[in-house]
Formats: sequence, C-alpha cells, structure tokens
Amino acid sequence: MTSKIWMLGVALTLGVVGCSEQTSTTSGTTEVAAETTPATTEAPVDTTPAGPTAPEGTAPGDVSWRKPADGEEVGILDTAQGRIIVMFFPDKAPKMVERFKECITNGTYEGTYFHRVIPGFMIQGGDPNTKNADKGDDGMGGYGANVQAEFNDIKHVRGILSTARSGDPNSAQSQFFIMHNTYPSLDNQYTVFGKVVSGMEAVDKIVNQPKGANDNPTDSKAVTIKKASLAKWPVKS
Repeated sequence: MTSKIWMLGVALTLGVVGCSEQTSTTSGTTEVAAETTPATTEAPVDTTPAGPTAPEGTAPGDVSWRKPADGEEVGILDTAQGRIIVMFFPDKAPKMVERFKECITNGTYEGTYFHRVIPGFMIQGGDPNTKNADKGDDGMGGYGANVQAEFNDIKHVRGILSTARSGDPNSAQSQFFIMHNTYPSLDNQYTVFGKVVSGMEAVDKIVNQPKGANDNPTDSKAVTIKKASLAKWPVKS
C-alpha cells in the first residue's frame, strides 16, 4: 500500500429535455404518454462571504493591508517559542478556514509540532502523527476528509498561512505552513487562507531550530504547539 506523503512538493530552487408527446402501442391500443415538465435547474448559490475592498492601487494578491476587524475571530497558536496569531481569509478559502478552525476547537493541533522547518522558506505543521513517538510517520498524517483546492490570487510572501497537501491538489486535510520568506513558485499552487498578524518572531525562532533528516527539528518539544484556540480581535495578552 502506498503511503500518502504530506510534504510540500516543490523544489527549493526558487524559484432537460423539452416537452413532447410520445406514443406507445399496447395490445393494439395507442396511448399518449403524459407530458413531463423539465426539471428547473437553479444556479448554485455562492455562500462565500464578500471580502473587504482593497485600497486603490493595491496590486492583485497583495494582502499586506488586511487587518482583523474588532470582534473578528482569529486563531492563536501558543508554541514553545512564543505565540502566533493568525487572521483568516474566508472570502478566499472558506472551506480551509473552516477546517483549520475545526482542528483548533477539537484539539487536533494541540500537542503537534512543526515537523518541517526550512529557513528562508517556511515552517510546516498540523500533522496529528507528530503526537506519537515515531518520527518516521511525521508529515504523512492528517485530520478529516480531503478539502478541495481553493487556489486564489494571494501571494506566498512572509507571514502567509497556506495549505500543505500531497501531489493531488484536492488532498488537503489539516496540515498547513507559514511562510518565512517570499516564494513565488507556490502562488496558485497551494491554498492561501490566512496570515500571521502577530508573532512572526516566534516563526523566526522555530524555523532556525537545529534539524536532521527531512528538515525535521531534532528537538520536537522546542517547536511544539502547546495550545491552539480561537479568540476575538484584539487579543488580550
């Protein structure tokens, strides 16, 4: 059986039919079939919330201007290296935002660690497998049914929160990554669904931890998510 590898698959070289009468003959008697009314097909309703309007002159895919509104729900990852607070883009990737929030509230993320850290690139986490003692299966797990790709125009720049997956674009589950630096080759290839609004210093500390094979930190406790929660912005310390 082939295992599903939950790694970012990129090289590090940055880079109805109309009504009509029909007849049928039964025992010499001609019967007229009843007219049928074609089913009405309604266009699906787009339930994706409308996002805020970018300031005039903002380049496509630039979300540096977006900030959480007072009372807006944000995600908090309390890690061994400090607190990371992320805002969400439900107007861009509603399904992935919903999955991430679900993983926070049901405890999926609590106790996991960032199993792949690459300076100048990103930190990757969200794998429930990292809670066990076997590092051999780290990066190969996930929570829930697959989430369909929600590729959008947001650029993969420093602080962006995006979705890890296997080679199948529609294979996202619970794994995610936070960009440490800009990486254009990921644009429109991975689903961006949020960004860090506080705590990039913690990301910097995590990404620079000593590591071994497969960019796996040698001390998992140093990069563990101790607690994951949702809160209203602004977040009280």
